[in-house]
Amino acid sequence: MLGLSKTAHREAMADRYIGPSQGRDKGAGQDRHLARENGRGRNAERPSELRRAGWRDVLWRVKEETDKDNISMIAAGVAFYLMLAIFPILGATVSIYGLVADPADVQRNFESVAGVIPDQARSIIVDQLSAVASASGGELGFSVLISIALTLWSASRGVNAVITALNIAYDEKEERGFIWLNAIALGLTIAMILFMIVTLAVVVGLPVVIGYLNLGETVEWTVRLARWPILGAAVMLALAVLYRYAPDRETPRWRWVSWGAVVATLIWILGSVAFSVYVSNFADYNKTYGTMGAVIILLLWFNLSAYAVLLGAELNAEMEHQTARDTTTGQNKPLGQRDAYVADTVGHRP
Repeated sequence: MLGLSKTAHREAMADRYIGPSQGRDKGAGQDRHLARENGRGRNAERPSELRRAGWRDVLWRVKEETDKDNISMIAAGVAFYLMLAIFPILGATVSIYGLVADPADVQRNFESVAGVIPDQARSIIVDQLSAVASASGGELGFSVLISIALTLWSASRGVNAVITALNIAYDEKEERGFIWLNAIALGLTIAMILFMIVTLAVVVGLPVVIGYLNLGETVEWTVRLARWPILGAAVMLALAVLYRYAPDRETPRWRWVSWGAVVATLIWILGSVAFSVYVSNFADYNKTYGTMGAVIILLLWFNLSAYAVLLGAELNAEMEHQTARDTTTGQNKPLGQRDAYVADTVGHRP
């Protein structure tokens, strides 16, 4: 479908459901017919208004779409590009942080909140952070700015892979120009790094501030416990931003990206903990892969993380697909004029 226009691409995607021989008029009629169904949330203005039968439709299509889109293979590809981008991302994070504070703080802060990452994978990241922090002088100069710019460009390649994967999850075709697409990837990369720095500072620094103010052990213990929900909420917000702005489509309303962000975060946390326990107690990757064991573990963790993100995107897409109401921002537009496949068509049922 690389040679198709976006309109032709959406028509081809619709043919997956209604059959290419039935024509677009039949397809539009099919959408109108589905939109009039009762008891399935076809008039839902938010996900919470979907009925039980509607949720069955959504979950059934999520299963169907994950198979059709082959997101396990796509997640593996994203994991590969994230592996290439992780060290530039770490370098950019330390360099930017070093302009205003001690670069070594990034390593210490990361170690205190990285409990869900398998030990061997965490050691690679910590060692790289330590190496970059040791080499960083924390001085602002032309050479440092050039280094940060080049590092950010390299890091944005990983974000570009995520954008491509999300377009597949939302059944969209990438038509943004080279400059605009890379500007979006670079902007999301910078936002991700700044967001990570601020989140680490808040999650790690808040207990220190409370301890300094000497507000009592109960308050200090509560704050230390609360930092984990804060970290989880930060991940959910970051994913919601990614789901909203990364795909090449009309921007969806926040309510239609938040549910997938919550589900993806929960799957990521539970999956990471389970994978960490498995690696620590049942698997010996170092015995199988030798010195490459830690690298393999990090790559598998990236694969798991990418799969969780894509599954959240598939859920968001099919929730939008369930309702005939306009899920995009701006004035309400009729079906077929919303510039987003899952908003322009109505999802079928089993």
